[in-house]
Amino acid sequence: MSQPSPARPLDAAAIALVVLLCLTWGFNQVAIKLVLPEIPPLTQAALRSLGGLVVVAIIAAIRRVPLWSRDGTLKAGILIGVIFGFEFVLMYLGLVWTTASRAVVFIYTAPFFVAFGASRLLGERLTPVQWVGLALSFTAVVLAIGAPQPGVDAKVLLGDLMLLGTGALWGASTIIIKVSRLNQVSAEKGLSYQLLISVPILGIGALVAGETMTAVPGPMATGLMVYQAVWVIGATFLLWFVLVKAYSASKLSAFTFLTPLFGVAAGYFILDEPISMAFGVAALLVIVGLYLVNRPAPGPD
Repeated sequence: MSQPSPARPLDAAAIALVVLLCLTWGFNQVAIKLVLPEIPPLTQAALRSLGGLVVVAIIAAIRRVPLWSRDGTLKAGILIGVIFGFEFVLMYLGLVWTTASRAVVFIYTAPFFVAFGASRLLGERLTPVQWVGLALSFTAVVLAIGAPQPGVDAKVLLGDLMLLGTGALWGASTIIIKVSRLNQVSAEKGLSYQLLISVPILGIGALVAGETMTAVPGPMATGLMVYQAVWVIGATFLLWFVLVKAYSASKLSAFTFLTPLFGVAAGYFILDEPISMAFGVAALLVIVGLYLVNRPAPGPD
């Protein structure tokens, strides 16, 4: 493992960028759900990773970034690739059993896992007020979805548990990037490890699950898959890798609490999923929580 990078606070440009990423990821849960009738979940994930890998390779070629040089990142790269693969196995299978709006709530428990790992391994110890900010933001997310919900059956709870595992694995990969040599290489190379290794994991998962496609996907499903491969993987995941390398892991991850709010809104407007009347209050609480997490530390007297 290499020396962890310093915990750089987020500036205005980083905040604007991570908000854009959160908006994309919130709506991406809806895109996945819309494609499921035509492309099974793990097949969809494998195709998305494969397409994203092509996009990242093209970007690397344009920028003349080497992807195959020896730089001591192989072990860490394989590790985050395996984590990335199983992260999406859990996410895509979980989305079969639970709703898109519930999914984003459990996926974005990741900031708690990141905060815990960062305090142990990166020296990014949050103050009590910052922990309150995290808790307030998560409480707001639960309020937005209206959980706990009556009448939730075992299948939905299984889906929820899979999505909670997704959040834990996402948090783990964020910390590994920060503490390993991956923090010293290009974002293209770091992401290529994740995509290259996840393709066979997801492909094998699809075969084991017996997934089949009975027809050629229609224009909407095809368009949404291109959107996922080019924009979600090729652009936003690459930008996330850049941000993780450069900024405080715990403070950056806290901003992903915005994603469930975007996801709940997208589920309501596009999929007609129910939305709580408390949604506006929840949005305000997330903003307050983020302020508490990211406010500057008081100076010495």
